[in-house]
Amino acid sequence: MLKIIGPLVCLTLIAGAAQAQERRPDPGCGRDVSRLCRAVMNESDGAILNCLQQHRAKLSAKCAKVLTDNGQ
Repeated sequence: MLKIIGPLVCLTLIAGAAQAQERRPDPGCGRDVSRLCRAVMNESDGAILNCLQQHRAKLSAKCAKVLTDNGQ
């Protein structure tokens, strides 16, 4: 369970940071969450992760790497 919590919190922080800092380069999955998972952005980390996994074929290379590097 703890292995999953870290990456999920990271994804949520990345998504929030991307919204708050639109002029900065995307550090991970923020743009993908905004583009593909807008409907669940305010839900749980699990909902965001599930959405990203459902859209894996459409993810940017950077976001796909973040998920892979975190065992997702």
